[in-house]
Amino acid sequence: MPRPTAVQLTSGSVTVVVSTIAMLLLSQTSTGLGVAVISAAALALGLLVALTVPMPKRRRRGSDTAAADVGTPTAARVPAPRTAAAEHSVHH
Repeated sequence: MPRPTAVQLTSGSVTVVVSTIAMLLLSQTSTGLGVAVISAAALALGLLVALTVPMPKRRRRGSDTAAADVGTPTAARVPAPRTAAAEHSVHH
């Protein structure tokens, strides 16, 4: 399992804090059970947000250039070198 990125950790943490404060203020609960339920819901929401943030794509070495060259003939991309003999025959 890959490690979470800094963006994932930050977005999950901010979601937990903001959603906990918002739900506590909106519900106006003062019981221990209400605070526990709201805290658990905020943690679940923060985990969901952290997991849905896209992971950066890992690049494999050499795979980008190898995939681009498939099916493309090399001779079509590289012009033939000009020689002195070819230059002489063109002008005369």
